[in-house]
Amino acid sequence: MWITPEEVLLANALWVSERANPYFILQRRKGHGRGGGITGLLVGTLDVVLDSSARVAPYRILHQTGESQIFWNIACGSSRKEITEHWEWLETNLLQTLSIFDNDDDITTFVKGKIQGIIAEENKSGKPQEDEDPGKFREAELKMRKLFGMPEEEKLVNYYPCSYWKGRVPRQGWIYLSVNHLCFYSFLLGKEVSLVVQWTDVTQLDKNATLVFPESIRVSTRGTEHFFSMFLNINETFKLMEQLANIAMRQLLDNESFSADRSLPKPCKTLKNVSALKRDLDARAKNERYRALFRLTQDERLDGHTDCTLWTPFAKMHVVGQMFVSNNYICFASREEDLCQLIIPLREVTIVEKADSSSVLPSPLSISTKNKMTFLFANLKDRDFLVQRISDFLQRTPDRPCGLNTQSENPSPSTPPSLPPSPPVLGLGEMPQNQHYSPSLPTAKKGLLQIYQQDVPEELGPKVTREKMKEESWNIHFFEFGRGVCMYRTSKTRELVLNGIPESLRGELWLLFSGAQNEMATHTGYYASLVEQAMGKCTLATEEIERDLHRSMPEHHAFQNEMGIAALRRVLTAYAYRNPTIGYCQAMNIVTSVLLLYCTEEEAFWLLVALCERMLPDYYNTRVVGALVDQGVFEELTRECLPLLYEHMQDLGVISTISLSWFLTLFLSVMPFDSAVLLVDCFFYEGIKVIFQVALAVLHANMDQLLSCSDEGEAMTILGRYLDNVVNKQTVSSPIPHLHALLTSGNNPPPEIDVFELIKASYEKFGSLRADVIEQMRFKQRLKVIQSLEDTAKRSVVRAIMTESAFSIEELEELYVLFKAKHIMSCYWGASSTAAERHDPSLPYLEQYRIDSGQFTQLFSALAPWSCGLHTNTLSSRLFRLLDQNKDSLINFKEFVTGLSGMCHGDMTEKLKLLYRLHLPPALCPEEAESALEAAQFFTDDDMPQGEELKEAGDALPATDTDERKEEKPKDYKYYLRMWAKEKEPKKESIKDLPRMNQEQFIEMCKTLYNMFSEDPMEQELYHGIATVASLLLRIGEVGKKFTNNGSKKTEVQLPPAVDALQPEREDSSGEGGSGQSLVSKALAEAQLETPPATAAGSDEEAKDDTSVSSYSVVSAGSLQCEDIADDTVLIGCASGDAVDRRRGSVPDADWSITFEQVLASFLTETSLVDYFEKKHDIQSKITACKSLRAVERQISTSSDLDFSLNTH
Repeated sequence: MWITPEEVLLANALWVSERANPYFILQRRKGHGRGGGITGLLVGTLDVVLDSSARVAPYRILHQTGESQIFWNIACGSSRKEITEHWEWLETNLLQTLSIFDNDDDITTFVKGKIQGIIAEENKSGKPQEDEDPGKFREAELKMRKLFGMPEEEKLVNYYPCSYWKGRVPRQGWIYLSVNHLCFYSFLLGKEVSLVVQWTDVTQLDKNATLVFPESIRVSTRGTEHFFSMFLNINETFKLMEQLANIAMRQLLDNESFSADRSLPKPCKTLKNVSALKRDLDARAKNERYRALFRLTQDERLDGHTDCTLWTPFAKMHVVGQMFVSNNYICFASREEDLCQLIIPLREVTIVEKADSSSVLPSPLSISTKNKMTFLFANLKDRDFLVQRISDFLQRTPDRPCGLNTQSENPSPSTPPSLPPSPPVLGLGEMPQNQHYSPSLPTAKKGLLQIYQQDVPEELGPKVTREKMKEESWNIHFFEFGRGVCMYRTSKTRELVLNGIPESLRGELWLLFSGAQNEMATHTGYYASLVEQAMGKCTLATEEIERDLHRSMPEHHAFQNEMGIAALRRVLTAYAYRNPTIGYCQAMNIVTSVLLLYCTEEEAFWLLVALCERMLPDYYNTRVVGALVDQGVFEELTRECLPLLYEHMQDLGVISTISLSWFLTLFLSVMPFDSAVLLVDCFFYEGIKVIFQVALAVLHANMDQLLSCSDEGEAMTILGRYLDNVVNKQTVSSPIPHLHALLTSGNNPPPEIDVFELIKASYEKFGSLRADVIEQMRFKQRLKVIQSLEDTAKRSVVRAIMTESAFSIEELEELYVLFKAKHIMSCYWGASSTAAERHDPSLPYLEQYRIDSGQFTQLFSALAPWSCGLHTNTLSSRLFRLLDQNKDSLINFKEFVTGLSGMCHGDMTEKLKLLYRLHLPPALCPEEAESALEAAQFFTDDDMPQGEELKEAGDALPATDTDERKEEKPKDYKYYLRMWAKEKEPKKESIKDLPRMNQEQFIEMCKTLYNMFSEDPMEQELYHGIATVASLLLRIGEVGKKFTNNGSKKTEVQLPPAVDALQPEREDSSGEGGSGQSLVSKALAEAQLETPPATAAGSDEEAKDDTSVSSYSVVSAGSLQCEDIADDTVLIGCASGDAVDRRRGSVPDADWSITFEQVLASFLTETSLVDYFEKKHDIQSKITACKSLRAVERQISTSSDLDFSLNTH
């Protein structure tokens, strides 16, 4: 291919010149293509270790002028043909033109310009993506695909030189990090190492330094560990690995993320030798950090950030930090943590202006908001550009009309898969009659605590005074630091939060600190519309909600009446409708009921959104993955902070038991309400680190007692009684009895613990926890948790299907891995259906993963024992249609194993049944057998009614005796219960239940058998046997036709056209075939007499009609091969061309048909066929061959063409 001209100083180092003219040189890489020897080994080694680009192209063309020692590389090629085309084009189009120039510099300039023009034209015509990945990166991507057999859909993110430790010996090479795989390749002195690891298989990723492995990265999978070291920039490499592994875990958790991960935004500008995907993933990581820092919504995308200073009027000083600008916000974070943080929504901005610069205040920028606050930034490096960007965003952020929500109607592509697009929101003019929710409801105006506020007893007077003092402190803070979303957030704010938020301000501040206030402000009317759409629908989520409604804080008077219960129902139902991926999970009811005490319904809804989708990610999905991840983080923190206690607790197994309920309900279910709500205050301000701190503080406070425990129950009792007695002595609310405390209090309850003291102790002892460290630990635990869940799913599937399959447990597990890998791979390499249609985490494990026809064909070709050459794809398509019982063009693992098990381990009858069914509808489609559907209509002469026959033919499951069922009159509930129980039982199918097979279907079955036997060691005997059986079945069909037509008005029985066409060639069938016999027994006897002995090449078998497989004599002569048979080929023995034309131009005999019993009986007459179908097949060898290539190390005798097609899947 043409490449952007690159300067080359040493033209002949490691290269051999093959052609030359005054302006160009065509060169070949030494050792490539001819011989090899030591030169090839050395060059191959140097290519891997030193130069990544040279490894791609063994040929190149250089431009040279006169006596100059500088050469320009203008083209490269992977084959001689490709490079020769470029060479001929240069000689034809440029040589004559270049001879006109007098100046060598002009020649070089002209050549470079011409080559760049060609490249630009190629990109313009069809490959714009090459603009994004120019130079060596593009070459490295091509090399990766060539070395590892990757398709074009597999995008390389980046590649690095490194060493891979094979035992104690490091192999220097290149590591390729693609979206879905980690690949390594090394070629050193004839020793080649190739490694491919799917990110979805990674269970652990560590960066460590040991005596054995210097600063290295360890990549662990279920079976092996891989060590990589000697990176130029190990931190950058490790971060990218983490990000790609994290994306893979999201894919395993929820397959809808595949599309999101593949549709990354285009880069703003091209950077040489850097992948566009790498730049976009870096931008994604920055976006995630930005959103987490300022609690912004998932569709917020960082546009840029710059260093600056912010004038803080409360401190009378300029604070150094960074300004962040995104599509809806301007944010500021001080360099010193907790000194100052600011969030300015663009919807609040009224004026952005540049103030006059001075030596004291260079490049100032003033931003004014609707609530009369002005913010002064200074020391901005590119103020004019920044102002322009802010202005652009302001123009796109008009005041939205009430009830409209452009964000939810047009979700950003960066929206994570866990957040489905919000339902459309109706405008005010379209709002339906509110049946379930209206702004006039009490819970729409106030929190439940205000509605049910009781008179404060006199003895609580001092506490009321303290509460008012808290309110006054917050009012002073608002006056000094601002109120609302634009408030300055400082260490003073944190102090006030830790001292407890007054009940009157709790709802407002929860909304502010969680970021929910921003979402609510930009989604006016959304909640009301959602309630109307969601209420009244009956789903699994709504049933679970109804079950748990009365279990939500039943001790609180606000939920002892219908008002509180109805509000809780509306909020939970609306959220389950908004986010069906989560729906409803236990513990959401407890958290939501607390939110409703202090907030209106709409505010509680948006707080729940913030909790489930941002602050506690994945906590409330079907497998509570987030809570399990944080449970693992808690165990790791316990090991670091309380090592002695950790070892003892691990022996008891306590940590995993206690922590799940603590995290899922934020201590609300294990602590008295008045105390736990203070932890919720801190959580909304600080995030999850507060929960970890308090949990560690609880363990620390009880360390001595826990160390003396001898069993799990004793430890649980100690912790439970401790938490029951954590009290809030400052609360002004009436004491709410804690049910758990009532149940666990003994005769001598332990002393009370002040919740403020507990919080203070948690900050003093464990306040050094950082959010970024917790995120790092979460990543490690997420790998473990999700892979553990995948293993659990695999075991569940195998247990469920074990009794219904003849495969061993090990074989089933390996088949499941292959099946799931095919499903996952199809999702990121493109498929006929979307990932959302294929994967539903709410389904049982057995049905979660499904594959389509194309993927099934690949697995069938690799694993099935019935290899049919070119006919394999046709057979697999038929089997797929047979297994696809619900006709959704997808099959699950159980259906897949059912089909495979029958072929591998079934007895002869089962295998023949399967083969027989594969040539009846629905397996045999009309395109394959033109008269298949017509033939079904001719079965009306049988005992079974036509409609029932068609139903039988269309069922993949064994049919039942429809005549008997039809005759049963009573249809009471007992009958349906019996039928249901009967359906649940494994059905023993009778061979009589199978429909009859017509002539066209029989022809297709014969073709399949012929192809199936073509590669068998007993090939000739099998051809002989099937020729005999086919001939016998043809005559049996003729007999059946005579008997069927005996009582009709027809005067003669017509032979099938195929038989009729060959009648002149038969030696012993002169008229007997059409004599119209009336007795079945006599006709059968005649059919037996007519059966040829088929023992010699010259026997009557040669004259067998063309509806059967090619005759034994022809096959034995070796004149017809399986690969020559197309789907529409009619296999004949010695039939003339005229006979073939007559057969193809005629209509198949509608009266000819055979039953499965006749097929089975005929097959049993041939020993070779019996042996073939009774033989058991070992699938283990096929599974091993089908597994993905993990690591290959082999000696290469020559280095001729390092041209590999390592198919990793």
